[in-house]
Order: sequence, then C-alpha cells, then structure tokens
Amino acid sequence: MYLAGKHALVTGGGRGIGRAIAERLAREGARVLVTGRTEAEIDEVASEIGGVAVRMDAKDRASVRAAIDAVRAAGPVDVLVNNAGFAESVAFDRTTDELWDDLLEVNVTSAFALCRAFVPGMIERGFGRVINVASNAGLVGYGYSVAYCASKHAMVGMTRALAVEIAKSPVTVNAVCPGWTRTRMGEEATSRIAQKTGRSAEAAEKILANMSPQQRFAEPEEIAHVVAMLCAPEARSVHGQAIPIDGGQVMK
Repeated sequence: MYLAGKHALVTGGGRGIGRAIAERLAREGARVLVTGRTEAEIDEVASEIGGVAVRMDAKDRASVRAAIDAVRAAGPVDVLVNNAGFAESVAFDRTTDELWDDLLEVNVTSAFALCRAFVPGMIERGFGRVINVASNAGLVGYGYSVAYCASKHAMVGMTRALAVEIAKSPVTVNAVCPGWTRTRMGEEATSRIAQKTGRSAEAAEKILANMSPQQRFAEPEEIAHVVAMLCAPEARSVHGQAIPIDGGQVMK
C-alpha cells in the first residue's frame, strides 16, 4: 500500500476509466477524492472506497474553481489524475464553435486549472504524481474527430511541457493514452456504428476492436493498473511520457 497516507484526486471518477482508477488507488492506500457531474455516481464510488465526492462540471470554470476550493479544504493533493473528458465524432466542417470550445474546455483546460492549483503544493511537500488521461487520439489523427484529436494532442503537449518545466522537482507528470476501452464512450461509439450501418452490436464492436492488433477492447482496470504503476515510488524516473494503452494500435 505505497499510497498510504496520500490524498488522490480523480476527476471524472464516477464511471468507466475514472472509477477504475479511483478504486485502484484506494486499494493502494490513498484517500481518494472523486469528482464528476453526476452526484449519484460519485457518491456511490466515494461510499464504496471510503473516499470523498466533490461535484465538478469540467465545462464550467466556476464549478472547477468551487471544486478546487472544496478539495483544498479536504487536505493536500499528492496524486492528481485528470480523467474528465468526452468525445464527439463529427465532420470537421460541421464542427460548431460551441463543440470545439466544449471539447477543449473539458478535455484540457480543466486539467490545466487543476495542475495550476495543486502542483505547486506537491513541489513544496516533496512528492507528487500527475497523470493526465489523454487518448491515442492525442498521438495520431483520426477522421471525423478534429476537435477531439486537437484537445487530446493539447493534453499530451501540456503534459510534456509541464514535465520539462518542473523536471528538477520531486513531482512526475505523465499521460496515459488509451485506445478503445469498454466504457460508456465505447458503447456509444458501437451503437452509432450499428445504427448507421445496420450491423449488429457485436459486428459494430468488432470494427472498433479490429483497429488494434490485439483485436479487442481494453478494460478500464488495465488503464487503472498503469496509472497506479506511475504513482509508485519506483516510477519516479518515468516523467514526461505519453504511454499508449491500446494493444499496439498506434504502431500500425
């Protein structure tokens, strides 16, 4: 339990990858604060792991500021996992200004605000881990995902730049870059393909799974395992990395 006595903040922790990360960090001994928009979801997770639920809408800067104040009142943050995010698939010429702004706000601007709020304290206390949950869409480009890819490339760029800036400190900053994972986002993508093509849900899922050489979806717990590894004392030399967790998809 190498995180015993540490406080971890996991955004978007009410379901999917965020929930798996919150559960895993709690098993490693951390007291986990879980944020999300849906109170019932974050309350359930916090209750199960003995953590704290903090409502936060990552699209609303006032909500993010209020969440920062609430988290500070609960204690120092030693591990920050910026997981809140969403995706939207649309042709570039039908991407509205509102959608562009929302994707950047949720997927990277909120993460920057939390880094700015909590990383200085980590440096002062002599320990810290920042893990940004990006996507393999932050490493390559995909059609019909211009705004989403831009937001995730920005997340990876922010990770690398911050890592360089604070490299002499005892805080590490890394990103994990999942591919298709068995979450609500994956289910929604499968459903859209099935509706547009008339294929069964199983056939639609196979289209996405076959994008990976392993020809399968990752499980949220696999992403959580890598996040937990990055929090370990032995991972202090892993810094400024964007780690794909996609069955080798980005090497194709």
